[in-house]
Amino acid sequence: MTARIGSYGVLGVVGAITVLPLLYMGALSLQTEAETLSANPVLWPETPQFGNYAELFERAPFGNFIINSIVVTGGITVAHLVFDPLVGYVFAKFRFPLRNTLFIALLTTLMMPLFVRMIPLYVMMSNLGWLNSYQALIVPFLMDAFGIFLMRQFIQPIPDDLIQAARIDGASELRIYARVILPQVKPALAVLGLFTFVFQWNEFLWPLVATTTEDMRTIPVGLTLFNQEYFTLWHLTAAGSVILFVPTVLLFLFSQRYFVRGITLSGLK
Repeated sequence: MTARIGSYGVLGVVGAITVLPLLYMGALSLQTEAETLSANPVLWPETPQFGNYAELFERAPFGNFIINSIVVTGGITVAHLVFDPLVGYVFAKFRFPLRNTLFIALLTTLMMPLFVRMIPLYVMMSNLGWLNSYQALIVPFLMDAFGIFLMRQFIQPIPDDLIQAARIDGASELRIYARVILPQVKPALAVLGLFTFVFQWNEFLWPLVATTTEDMRTIPVGLTLFNQEYFTLWHLTAAGSVILFVPTVLLFLFSQRYFVRGITLSGLK
């Protein structure tokens, strides 16, 4: 009992340390400029300034930034949920020449950071005339080696007898994939969708390189450029950070049940 109380106490302290900076960011976004520049840090403003968020949208086109982030992140996330499980299913349940070699080659791409691929990607997008467009932000990331690997690991333990029984009943391969495979891996799809959304929502480097005009900036890029222009307006920068942070929290809360289940099952394999 004592050990359990001690464990809960340690978890509580770690949780508080993790959450407090986020709470302070929210409080900072509601302060006046004078309070943010005060020598004594203000933990909570005397009068919350909710108008800071309206002022943020007046000083910079954050509406465009949000729309661009939704389009880019949503498009990439949907593409991953469509293509990654399909490719993972092929690697898990089909036998074809060089299957293992191709899978190992796919995994080696995980060791290649974006910095290595960025110049070839930029040249390719430039040759296609796609720079400063949604195509340049979405198309290079329609599939991901990590997502394929994750889905393959979840699909592999599904009994082959289920697939064979569906084939005997006359089901096509796509019908087997949609009706037999996908319902079995819903927790993995939730994990994949959450990871993809969070990573792409916060992606900074490639949107910075691939876009040249303000109307195509995503929130991380727009917020950084805004901070460079108004580097003393910390309350507005904090408001932009809250806007950047909130969607990922809401998504996690909505998908928490599947996310925790998916992590648990992945640990059992």
